[in-house]
Amino acid sequence: MSAAFTGPSRALGIELYRGSMAYLEALNRAGGINGQPIVIRAYDDEDDPTLAIRNTIRLVDDDNVLLLMNFVGTPMVTRVLPLLKSYQKRQVYLFFPFSGGQPHRQPPYFDSVFNLRASYREETQGLVDHLVRVGRTRIAVFYQADAYGRDGWEGVRDALARHGLTIASEATYRRGTTLSASLKPQMDILRAAHPHAIVAIGSYAASAALIRDARDSGWTVPIANVSFVGSEAMVDSLRQLGTPKAVDYTSNLIMSQVVPYHGDVSLPAVREYRERMAEFGAQIAHPGASDYRPIPYSSVSLEGFLNAKMLVQILKRMGSVPTRERIRETVERIRDLDLGIGSPISFGPAQHQGSHRVYYATLEGTRVVPLESWDRWTK
Repeated sequence: MSAAFTGPSRALGIELYRGSMAYLEALNRAGGINGQPIVIRAYDDEDDPTLAIRNTIRLVDDDNVLLLMNFVGTPMVTRVLPLLKSYQKRQVYLFFPFSGGQPHRQPPYFDSVFNLRASYREETQGLVDHLVRVGRTRIAVFYQADAYGRDGWEGVRDALARHGLTIASEATYRRGTTLSASLKPQMDILRAAHPHAIVAIGSYAASAALIRDARDSGWTVPIANVSFVGSEAMVDSLRQLGTPKAVDYTSNLIMSQVVPYHGDVSLPAVREYRERMAEFGAQIAHPGASDYRPIPYSSVSLEGFLNAKMLVQILKRMGSVPTRERIRETVERIRDLDLGIGSPISFGPAQHQGSHRVYYATLEGTRVVPLESWDRWTK
């Protein structure tokens, strides 16, 4: 695993790791698979594509890992894809990256990656469709100036085009922008076009900073974020910003997500996730900074949990001695697998994405809750 465990986006890497480890800890204590424990070797890439490349080489050439998993961020994944292509004869695969980007979902890199989550195209399509349905047809885009942000921008553009619409305005920011940064210039650019809503393709720190600057200026426009923002991490950032000023920055926010609501205990996998996080979550020695405050339950750690649960299903199907040579055939044979989330998971030779389901959430105070109706945003 290569992910940011330090820096402005560290919550994503840390929580994804914690979720996966919560599942694997219980499995390993019960003897692992055929007596073998499952080990995640996790390296920090600091949200830097160059470090992600170095980590990948180290994992494959020095550590001789069975497979790669849980890489975080489209810019990191995109830069690693040519390296995966060079490892193709060694049958090195990347599983379940925390990215909804397109490059690893299409040729020439499709063969080297297996995705569990829905794509950013599917997330932005859903957000735009719902916003347009309630009359919010002037949609602006705030996005990170890299492969991640551009991929989301293209998704919004294409979704609007299906409705005969175009992007009302757009503004970008640099990857690595911190919570303390002023995003007022970007906010002013977006506001000048009088949009009915903003779709943000950003990090939790940058999105929270934009929300703060918008609300401080009296602008209450609905702001929708895609799953990479990490809803709970964004809420925590908004709390940090608002508490000293006794200001609530959590109204009129929408999030698309690629996993069910982490409080939906009607789903077997969610019940299991909550039990394992309660049992092992506080004990997991994450690779992040010592001052990090773990989030008890979140969409990101749930995604990590489901990634590990899916991985174990694959390993069990490979028999007593899992090998790289058998990975692709094993995964591509999986059809309608019940992972306990209410939607079946399927793969195939032409289908390297297991789920296409998109969920929606909003905030009630500082609680992330399922979005039951979009009618409150009717224009």
